[in-house]
Amino acid sequence: MPVRKASAVWEGDLKNGKGKARGESGEFEVSLSFKSRFEEERGSNPEELVGAAHAGCFSMALAHGIATRGLSPRRIKTTAEVSLDKTDNGFKISRIILNTEAEVPDMSDDEFQDEALRAKKNCPVSKALAGVEIGLAARLKKSS
Repeated sequence: MPVRKASAVWEGDLKNGKGKARGESGEFEVSLSFKSRFEEERGSNPEELVGAAHAGCFSMALAHGIATRGLSPRRIKTTAEVSLDKTDNGFKISRIILNTEAEVPDMSDDEFQDEALRAKKNCPVSKALAGVEIGLAARLKKSS
């Protein structure tokens, strides 16, 4: 299996500095700053990147689980809400809530919920974040 790489460069002190993070593929490069992380300034932050990775990984794992049932999803959309909290020991990602909605013809809601829970437990990013509380809200849309 390939080893994936991403890098970040930070210039200056925490509050006044700035940085960039990018993937080795060149498919993304984002700006980082104190204000984009802890306030509302435009730019990205590590929690947003963790959320994107988790949402993507979960959606792919869910698609695989559905396929093992002989079904094919039309669309899976997942949003990851990543909570960063200040603790006595510094900052911590304390919780991630995965909100997913999928359209899967001929799949029952019970089957869908089973596969969503399995994907939450088994996607590699969930496993990497084992010390974080991970919640799930999964909704199966009715196919037309």
